[in-house]
Amino acid sequence: MAAAASGDDETVVIKKYANRRLYNTRSSSYITLDHLAKMTREGINYKVLDAKSGADITHTILTQIIMEEESNGEQMLPVNFLRELISMYGNQMQSLIPHYLEASMENFRANQAKLAKAFEDSLGNNPLAKLAEQNMAMFRAASAAFMPGAEKPTESKAPPAASAPDAGDLSALRDQMAEIQKRLDALGK
Repeated sequence: MAAAASGDDETVVIKKYANRRLYNTRSSSYITLDHLAKMTREGINYKVLDAKSGADITHTILTQIIMEEESNGEQMLPVNFLRELISMYGNQMQSLIPHYLEASMENFRANQAKLAKAFEDSLGNNPLAKLAEQNMAMFRAASAAFMPGAEKPTESKAPPAASAPDAGDLSALRDQMAEIQKRLDALGK
């Protein structure tokens, strides 16, 4: 998140009042959780403060946004994952989980671009190429909605040796591509 890394000057302060209304101090307007979800998708860094106590309640509000997203649409968090996560509370490993989840998400973002590129390169003369291209467009749109900044345009190309994935990454991508090809073949039948 570029906005998050640029410092507190870029942080939008949102105040939450006792009547559960959210007030954006930058735009001087009342907003909803939907607005905060949109700001998150756009990579806008914000902090939510309790208007009375001044306590930072950003974590609680972000959790509330996730709960609303999960109840309003297709669920992204599997039940088993949620159970495992809940079981970690109070566990000795609880302090390690946030760092692990952050690292996992960063790894996912880094590999997402590699996977998309490998998938596009593998299309070639495949008769399902048009369908696959449409699926990739939907994948990019979903990625942009849920992970702002995940797909950044490259302005200059590095030499192939500098950007080539190591053998382990390439092998994992090939395995993933084979699985995707199996699914596409099954859909084409």
